[in-house]
Parts: sequence; structure tokens; C-alpha cells
Amino acid sequence: MNIQDNVKDYYGKVLASSADLQTDACCTVDSLPDYLKPVLANIHPEVSARYYGCGLVAPLALEGARVLDLGSGSGQDAYALAQLVGATGEVVGVDMTPEQLAVAREHQDWHTQKFGFSNVIFLEGDIEKLEALDLEPSSFDVIVSNCVINLVEDKQSVFEQAHRLLKSGGEFYFSDVYADRRLPAELRDDPVAQGECLGGALYWNDFLNISKRAGFLDPRLVTGRPLEINNAALRDKLAPAQFHSATYRLFRIDELEPACEDYGQTVIYLGGIPHAENAFALDNHHTIEKGRIFSVCGNTYRMLKESRFAPSFEFNGDWSTHYGIFPGCGTPSSFAEVSAKSSVSGACC
Repeated sequence: MNIQDNVKDYYGKVLASSADLQTDACCTVDSLPDYLKPVLANIHPEVSARYYGCGLVAPLALEGARVLDLGSGSGQDAYALAQLVGATGEVVGVDMTPEQLAVAREHQDWHTQKFGFSNVIFLEGDIEKLEALDLEPSSFDVIVSNCVINLVEDKQSVFEQAHRLLKSGGEFYFSDVYADRRLPAELRDDPVAQGECLGGALYWNDFLNISKRAGFLDPRLVTGRPLEINNAALRDKLAPAQFHSATYRLFRIDELEPACEDYGQTVIYLGGIPHAENAFALDNHHTIEKGRIFSVCGNTYRMLKESRFAPSFEFNGDWSTHYGIFPGCGTPSSFAEVSAKSSVSGACC
């Protein structure tokens, strides 16, 4: 059985609810920001019971956005995002498992009545072959995916298609499971390890290279945590490999640089992004306080200026002077150690 057939069987027939999972990959309501708890409370219990995600896929500033949910499953994330984008936005969910889609579609009218508007569409399709669906290129503001990319064989295609479907300045914001090494074939092909989002987990460095080849040149880690494997037999089988659940954001911005280059640029967060009144977190090492001058590398400057976050920032500086690698970020100079040692001769080698 190939990974696609196994995933359909595991999520359509083997698992009856998220309680049947054998890892702690699923995100619990207790770990959610307070503002998202009432959003999830507005979702039908049967939809929530069939949720198998591994993190948060609810970036800020979504009002009016058009969002694509890759691997939407029973629809929990899609229905949560529907509330965040509001009546003027739209959410399109894509999933290949008929049983999951049936649950999502069965409760569409219920959610329309609950929200007071209808803005969710569910399509049956393979996220490795999004070109087969009638989706217009460069038409989405945000693409999300929740613990699904590890379940597909052709991961490169998923990233390439996401890049094709995003608008310029758009964002691929997704959670998934990553391994600290490349797994041997017998573990990658194990049906339970696959179904539990571990067998297909990307080695983190392979993920970085795949995303860059697709055009996402500066992946940004938002959050991450180690995963616990509750099934002892599965844990022993996978040992000594370690796994993490992580949320990344990738921007479709052309010609970002491969390192954090310093041009003396700064930004000031003006506020105005809901649920980030005092500070805005771009990623796990850029939390920008409101009203404070904040030095940024060229890539961060562009991520803020060329995305939906731009109206909430003041931008200062240009590209006329380059100061080298941004301090504390990027790759240190190859000459740093040499420069620290004073040369005492005129030798050239």
C-alpha cells in the first residue's frame, strides 16, 4: 500500500477520533491563545472530534483574506479561519479523504447559521497535484496546512504549488512534524508510523532546501516543540530519531537574500493588528514592540513591507549602504577568527 492509500485508510477508517492517535502531535485547546478558544467553541463537536492537526495555523491579520487550507480534513481549521477572515473573506479547503470531507460538508449549513455568513468551500483533491484543481494562480493571500505535508510523497510539489497559488507578498503558514535525521525506508514505509505523522516527517534540513528550491528563500520558524510518542512499541521502533512539531511561515517574495544582510534599516510597529496590541511576533526571534525603533535585516524589512502587515509599520532606510551580515543573525564571517588573531609576519599563507 502506498503512502496515499495508507493515509486515506488510516484517517478514513482506522481512526475514529483524535483520541485514537498514538502521539501527542495534536494541539490541545489549553495551548491556544485565549482569543482562539471562542473561535473553536463555535465549531461543531463532530468536526472537532475528527481533528488531527499538530499546531496552530491561524496567523494574524486575516480579515478579508482569501485562504487555502491544504489537507483540510474534517474542516476544523477551515471553519476557524472562516471566522477570522470574516464575511468578506473566503476559505477553500482541499482534502483527499472522502470520509473526512463528508464530515466537513455535512456541517456546512450548521456553521453558516452559527456565523451568519457562508464563506467556506471544500474540494476533493490531492495536495501533491493542486494543478488538477480549478484554482487560479496568484489568487490566495494565505495558504495554511496543519500536519499534512508529512503525509504526502511528493513534498517538493506541495511547496511549488503553494508558491504558484500565492499572491506576491502572500504567506504559506503551516505546522508539521520534522525529524532530526533522514529515516530509513522501513520506518518511512511503516503504516502506523506514516499515519501518526512520523514516517513521512522531513529531516529539517531537507525541508529548508525543498522550500528554497520552490522559491521560499528565507523560511522563518514561528514555534516548535518536541513530540512524545505514547505507544512504547512505536517509540522503540523509531529510536533514536527525535521529532518536533513546528510552525513555519514562508513568504512569496522574490529575490530574498540567502542570509540576513544589514542595510541599516529599521521599522516601528504602529499597532493596529488585532490580538497584537503591544507587540507583533514575526517569528521566534523577531518580536517587535509597539512604538519602538527596531533594527531589521533586509529580508525582514521586505517581509513586513511587501506583505499584508505593511499598514501597521513605519519603514525607515533604503538599500544604498550595506553593512555586512546582520549582527547576531545569519552566517558569521569566515574571517572572524582570523581577524581576532593579530598577524606578526608578512607571510601570505
